[in-house]
Amino acid sequence: MNTELMEALTILEKEKNISRDVMMDAIENSLLSACKNHFGTAENIKVIMNRETCDYAVYAEKEVVEEVMDPALEISLEDAEKIDSALHIGDVAQVPVHSKEFGRIATQNAKNLILQKIREEERKVVFDQYFEKEKDIVTGVVQRYVGKNISINLGRADAMLTENEQVKGEVFKPTERIKLYVVEVKNTPKGPKILVSRTHPELVKRLFEAEVAEVREGIVEIKSIAREAGSRTKMAVWSNDPNVDPVGACVGMNGARVNAVVNELRGEKIDIINWDENPALLIENALSPAKVISVMADPEEKVAGVIVPDYQLSLAIGKEGQNARLAARLTGYKIDIKSETQAIESGDLPENYMEQMGMMGEEGYTGDFDEEEYEEDAYDEEYADSYEDGETDAGYDDGEEIEFVETDGQNGQNYGQN
Repeated sequence: MNTELMEALTILEKEKNISRDVMMDAIENSLLSACKNHFGTAENIKVIMNRETCDYAVYAEKEVVEEVMDPALEISLEDAEKIDSALHIGDVAQVPVHSKEFGRIATQNAKNLILQKIREEERKVVFDQYFEKEKDIVTGVVQRYVGKNISINLGRADAMLTENEQVKGEVFKPTERIKLYVVEVKNTPKGPKILVSRTHPELVKRLFEAEVAEVREGIVEIKSIAREAGSRTKMAVWSNDPNVDPVGACVGMNGARVNAVVNELRGEKIDIINWDENPALLIENALSPAKVISVMADPEEKVAGVIVPDYQLSLAIGKEGQNARLAARLTGYKIDIKSETQAIESGDLPENYMEQMGMMGEEGYTGDFDEEEYEEDAYDEEYADSYEDGETDAGYDDGEEIEFVETDGQNGQNYGQN
């Protein structure tokens, strides 16, 4: 039994997770390579290795001849009989090859071949380990800033958090532990290249899966997420169990679950709403905390017209259009938001609502309405700081992400996803 080789292979298997069989194959190939360097050929070389005891033997198959013309392939009858007295002219003799007799160059080449195989297997093991975590979250330790990028240690590999994947305003200190979303893992000659993100919407989803057992078990589904990293996230949830409140499950007792996610995202606000198959109800929920008078949705064109009370217009639009923009991304609809006054002027306000509010008489629109019908406490103070100064001018355009469509006159503002 080759105890030294067995111990070395056992250590490699434990520490680097490299299979013993793979390393034995590498040793066989290295011996063949050494024979080729030493004898000039390895076509007639056979390596026999016992996978259980790690004992190995190398033989050169040579033809028994009367006169030797090629010592690498032929052997004299006299020498052959020393190995096996039963051999005759024309037989093939298995001549033992002693690896200790190899020259320095042949030995060095064999060693390099084994080391190269170890490095390749180590990179492959690391790649496989992190490839399994693609589209999932990992915990990393901040190492240092490289320009505007951040080097993150993930354990057996390093990842680079690029400037584009960082949340604006987040600053990390060395040795700080942070959660990251693994966007992609590539296999390169220098090892796995891991792309991680702090801005990806799926990061929020994975954090909720980690915090909320109902989401992890599939009882509560996260149907859609719209995120502006570092500022606000809207998330639509649905329960497959009528006895489980999806929003309550995600919020947790006294907000414990959602607060854990918020803390990990450094204070990013999270709105959790109920998902609904009815697009009108979904859009109404998505515009929360704003109250909505009516929603007219066109599922084919993916557009919707929304009417809100006058005092809720700025809340529905949000600061710099954020609330409406996130609602559009969450639902997939282009949303045209109008105030009640704008809807009356354009004739878009439903008559049944006007009658209910006392705004319609026998002769038609009276111009009056009962303000007491509004819920004065509908304006949620929790969102006041974020939205109370959120009125935007008619020319607001968020560039690549938002398509702005100006309506006639002052009839409203459209927000939608490109």
